[in-house]
Amino acid sequence: MELNELIELKKAKAQALKAKEVELYPSKTPQHATILSVLENFQEGNKVNLCGRVMAKRSHGKAVFLDLRDSTGKIQLYVKADIIGQENFLIFENIEVADFIEVEGELFKTHTGEYTLKLEKFFFLAKALRPLPEKWHGLKDVDLRYRQRYLDLIANEEVKKVFLARSRIIRNIRKFLDDQGYLEVETPMMHSIAGGAAGRPFKTFHNEYNLNLNLRIAPELYLKRLLVGGFDRVYEINRSFRNEGVSTRHNPEFTMLEVYTAYANYEDMMVLAENLIVSAAQEIFGETKFNYQDKIVDLATPWKRVSFADLVKEKFGILPEDSEAVMLQKLQGKGFAKEVSKLSRTQIAKIIEEVLEEGMSLNPIFVTDYFASMCPLAKNKKDNPLISERFELYIAGLEIGNAYSELNDPLEQKKRFEEELKDLKAEEKKTVDEDYCLALEHGMPPAGGLGIGIDRLIMLLTGQASIRDVILFPLLRPESE
Repeated sequence: MELNELIELKKAKAQALKAKEVELYPSKTPQHATILSVLENFQEGNKVNLCGRVMAKRSHGKAVFLDLRDSTGKIQLYVKADIIGQENFLIFENIEVADFIEVEGELFKTHTGEYTLKLEKFFFLAKALRPLPEKWHGLKDVDLRYRQRYLDLIANEEVKKVFLARSRIIRNIRKFLDDQGYLEVETPMMHSIAGGAAGRPFKTFHNEYNLNLNLRIAPELYLKRLLVGGFDRVYEINRSFRNEGVSTRHNPEFTMLEVYTAYANYEDMMVLAENLIVSAAQEIFGETKFNYQDKIVDLATPWKRVSFADLVKEKFGILPEDSEAVMLQKLQGKGFAKEVSKLSRTQIAKIIEEVLEEGMSLNPIFVTDYFASMCPLAKNKKDNPLISERFELYIAGLEIGNAYSELNDPLEQKKRFEEELKDLKAEEKKTVDEDYCLALEHGMPPAGGLGIGIDRLIMLLTGQASIRDVILFPLLRPESE
């Protein structure tokens, strides 16, 4: 039967039931147990009340068997006309796969030992007018799975497990940081100046104030204002937005963890990153080893460290004192970015990082010794001012985190902001964040800051190859394109 014919048939059945004054969408809030609690405390003869979606229906002579599922589990229902009455049985025959129902009955075990509810009463909670995807043949279209994630969750149990794991991981991160004395905070998502990271913002407008605003690309500058204000340990699990490309590793709307610790530096942030991610892995796997894309990753600490300055010198011949033009020339000499005549340091850094990602090992690596010219918010090394106190963390080739010894010199910070503006194209021009510089002038303690890409960390810990597989509703092209 064609889909449209099936939908029309379901609508006709719904109308027929309404004509018999059967309430298909009641406003009741039934008192009921979860299926999991019933299965865990199963006792034959007990009377229970359950709610859920019908996932399968099978007729065997004068009896009907259904599978009922809620968010916690699945149980079999056994239905006979001589138990519920012939009139009710005729109504019950109109219950179909995908319908939500409330049921009451007595628990028993079948001769095969399956836990089953002998149905005595039933009520419609929501009549479905469209069929679910076929268990084995439906929802293989990847784009459709993302567009209609609700069907993906119904049809694919493994997908549901990914998002349950996501919730557990984020909950574990919160507990880990709370137990370490960190304060969870919320900072603005609309910024007058897009700062705290390199990225193109989404623009918006506030009518009442006649004010142009940007969706935040990072919460960093507001979180560091809180260090100025006297909160020594803060974190935010935040939504950030960058109006840039979409790939298996990038979504324009994404989730970040940012953590700031007063009286700490980037070395302390390495220890924090190790302990936090190991804690999350142990929450999911119970150990530090796990399988990612058919390869074993081992998070056993301490994690390896390599020098960015050494890597780029070896691979491209690039030195920290090189100008943008010289860096570009050396990249082009190695076959990269041949089609352009000018790039900013940020753009050059992105090209280099993409190349370096391909050569990263599976196990965690801290890449240190980034060029100071690429790190406007980080302190420089005392013994080499051309190198910053910064690291990026890679696991299984994924960039997972980034951290600094935070720059807290207000005059140096303002100077760097002004230098950074010179790199921007005309359409990207912005002003110096004078309010942040003013905050620094009131004194910010030395601090370490750590950012971790939550979506990428969840990709890693759930074995997913695409960021879209760990975001419930990723941004997609319009269907007409």
